[in-house]
Amino acid sequence: MFIRKEPGPRVVTLPNGDQMTRADLPPPGTTRWVARRKEAVVRGVQSGLIDREEALERYDLSDEEFEGWERAMVSHGTNGLKTTLLQKYRQS
Repeated sequence: MFIRKEPGPRVVTLPNGDQMTRADLPPPGTTRWVARRKEAVVRGVQSGLIDREEALERYDLSDEEFEGWERAMVSHGTNGLKTTLLQKYRQS
């Protein structure tokens, strides 16, 4: 049996105590972004599970788009990533 070695850690522990693996990340080439998938990518990058550059390339994201997700997570949590509630959570 051959196990492919991925760069970086296999498992990381998030601040809330949950563990996250690469299997918890959305599949490469994802085009339909719901809040849960956005959160997984942002948490994966923040915890060191995946590099920022690798995430941008893997999911074909722009730097600005990813920064927007990070800002929304910091300001409003997962609810800030929901596009249907955009005005409610992102108003000053």
